[in-house]
Amino acid sequence: MQQWTEAMRAGRYEDAWAMEAATLAARNPATRDDPALPYHLRWVWDGRAVDGRDVLVRCYHGLGDTIQFARYLPLLARRARGVTLEVQPRLMPLLAGIGVDRIVPFDVARPLPPADCDIEITELPRAIGVAPDRVSAPYLAWPAADLAPGTVGICHIAGDWDPERSVPAELFRTICERHPCIMLAAGETTLPCRNPQGCPLDMEETAALVSAVDLVITVDTMIAHLAGAMGKPTWLLLKAEPDWRWSPGRRDSPWYPAMRLYAQPSAGDWRSVLTIVADDLARFRSTRA
Repeated sequence: MQQWTEAMRAGRYEDAWAMEAATLAARNPATRDDPALPYHLRWVWDGRAVDGRDVLVRCYHGLGDTIQFARYLPLLARRARGVTLEVQPRLMPLLAGIGVDRIVPFDVARPLPPADCDIEITELPRAIGVAPDRVSAPYLAWPAADLAPGTVGICHIAGDWDPERSVPAELFRTICERHPCIMLAAGETTLPCRNPQGCPLDMEETAALVSAVDLVITVDTMIAHLAGAMGKPTWLLLKAEPDWRWSPGRRDSPWYPAMRLYAQPSAGDWRSVLTIVADDLARFRSTRA
């Protein structure tokens, strides 16, 4: 896994895909899409070509993963005979125009039966053989909410499964006091922002807010992928050793051209990160003005 992560971060995608091919060749075919495993631990694609086949794309991971890899769906649609996307119901409106033949809600209790070629959405890069920086963003769009010009969107909360990704809300107080901000995280907040009640748990309303702001400052969670996929200037706050898709030694990302990375200098040090972000934000706002 470490070698694969290093290859992906370095942009050596052919090397990473070769490792994936070796892993697939060593797997027992009987364990494919194993119902005994949680969905996010299953492997689905058996390595067959997608060209000229009816392909069923299953979305077994999180909302952010689906948004990140949805960039490959139009390319898949041009090569396959037909594409069905079995996706989390919350994402169906956002992906309605992505270019596949059919979109159906993923029911964890009753998934669709197998098709000519089944693949999990995160397996698409190797199946198609296209690097992420070869697929341009934005590839998602949504009508903007009515917000004042210059508004900054903030998301400081990540998923419960990795609390180290979250930033203490109080570290954003200075930013919220100096700039017009809205929260892109659910739940009430005491920070001085335009929506102290927090962001609604509604994907369409969230996308409208992201579309309307000048900038998104977020931790590593679904909001980062949504903003990146919409081409919104996005500042991503990362823990010292982040997820495989982000390189802590870089400020940019091949996944999202409009994204800037801010990694902790040492584990747990969010204060230094927010100090740099506050300074950069002042310059950003000055340039926009």
